[in-house]
Amino acid sequence: MNPRDPILLAHGAGGRATDDLVSGRFLPAFDNPFLRTLTDSAVLEPLPPGRPALTTDGFVVDPPVFPGGDLGYLSICGTVNDLAVVGAEPRWLTWALILEEGLDQALLQQIVDGAARAAREAGVLVVAGDTKVVPRGKGDKVFATSSGLGVVPPHVDVGDHRVRPGDVIVASGTLGDHGAVILGSRHGLQSELRSCCAPLGGLVRVLLGSGAEVHAMHDPTRGGVATVCHEVAGRARCRIELDEAALPFRPEALAVCELLGLEPLYLASEGRLLAWVRGEHADVALAALRAHPLGRDAAVIGRVVERTAAALPLVLRTQSGGSRPLDRLTGIDLPRIC
Repeated sequence: MNPRDPILLAHGAGGRATDDLVSGRFLPAFDNPFLRTLTDSAVLEPLPPGRPALTTDGFVVDPPVFPGGDLGYLSICGTVNDLAVVGAEPRWLTWALILEEGLDQALLQQIVDGAARAAREAGVLVVAGDTKVVPRGKGDKVFATSSGLGVVPPHVDVGDHRVRPGDVIVASGTLGDHGAVILGSRHGLQSELRSCCAPLGGLVRVLLGSGAEVHAMHDPTRGGVATVCHEVAGRARCRIELDEAALPFRPEALAVCELLGLEPLYLASEGRLLAWVRGEHADVALAALRAHPLGRDAAVIGRVVERTAAALPLVLRTQSGGSRPLDRLTGIDLPRIC
């Protein structure tokens, strides 16, 4: 296929052009025995012992290519990470694209290559997919949807039902990098900051195998750390106190927030992990995370305490010694961040 040829409506019609797109773009990137059959559904191997975990997500990031990643890489990482943080071993993914007529095929190839790279890094197979093409002006270049199937091993039990007072909250690295990069790219801001987007399966395995008692995990994507903490506090009926002095933000991310008038705790992190860990095991968890390339900047950023009837679910303990309530995200314009 000529990379200079634009995407046509015929590429989504199911005929010769569709076959050319599938055989020329997708099969070489994702080739594996399950996908190679090109049947209506992928017939997979039996699942290993454990509980199946299933997730799905849509990706509409703008711009589709950004420092540190692209829509393809992001879409695979996002789906893998949703499985990893519930303790599942990601195994098989599906990947569907909605393309706008006129899309530059060089951009499409970059996105396909990004998705294939993420799948290799995560050790997962893309076993099924689909492509649709909408008329010019009815879309915005390219959107992706990915679903993932994994297995939670029998000995693993993580979830917000296990969060309790005395737990500490551990962040695996600097926060808000992805959101700051996307916003900076939209506004033409130049910096050395790159998206934190990465598959977290390996990091989760290290943490769960460390001996630390891990009660819950989340990836703080849309809505950032504050939104995830609000959700956990609600489900676990507890109060979460974040420590402003301990929050690992890069100066470049803080500069973007200051320039645009945003609270960094609401910025998305697409390659970071928040873990609720038994307080006495904080040092074990930190040591395990910091030994992994994706966890070198891991830090304890807060704690879980009892919640009284009148207490707010989430507060920030400021560096001056006071406290500031952190409300749910409302009215802030951060569309198409992932």
